[in-house]
Amino acid sequence: DVYHNAYRVQLADCLRETFEKVFLWLGEDAFLVAARTYIEGTPPHGWTLGAYGADFDRTLAALYPGDPEVAELARLDWALCRAFDGPDARTVLPAALGATDWDRAVLRLVPTTRIFGAATNAGAIWSALTAGDTPPAAAMLPAPGAMLVWRQDFTPCFRTIEAIEQEALELVTAGKTFGAVCSALVAKLGPDAGVQQAGTMLGQWLHNGLVRALE
Repeated sequence: DVYHNAYRVQLADCLRETFEKVFLWLGEDAFLVAARTYIEGTPPHGWTLGAYGADFDRTLAALYPGDPEVAELARLDWALCRAFDGPDARTVLPAALGATDWDRAVLRLVPTTRIFGAATNAGAIWSALTAGDTPPAAAMLPAPGAMLVWRQDFTPCFRTIEAIEQEALELVTAGKTFGAVCSALVAKLGPDAGVQQAGTMLGQWLHNGLVRALE
């Protein structure tokens, strides 16, 4: 019993360190209940405890079916930790883009890029908890979107993005040309708005350090 308790305590401490914002949002007692539930059904399987907790969000989703922001906070905590540990990559500078054939160009994103669905204001809650401010009440987004996570230099970053940018990034990660991305946006928004939106997104991706290469 002593060793079993020490085992659970160590794993709970590991989860608390990785899912710091979930801990702050739920409070110590509720977090420990969730951690123990996860620990009892999920023994470690990696060589380092840094890999423990990969699907903790599923346990939280089952425990808090009426509070979807809890699982989304966990996904964000996890993705930011993995971005911090992820591989380095040089990024493309805007000054090097002058001769690019944009119809045929394929954007390659930095390897720390992660995109997952978002239906709540978990991003705003996470930011407030990080700043030590009073977080907003949990709320659903006006329309489902996504969370974009990556590392810029040595800093893990994220943005809550709308569905249209999620779809554009999914085309990019699938290896589609930037011309194909523009065509998809034009089909949704019309010629002028579609091209303008594509240019705005590209500028932000470059500014954020998301693009590692153009092929």
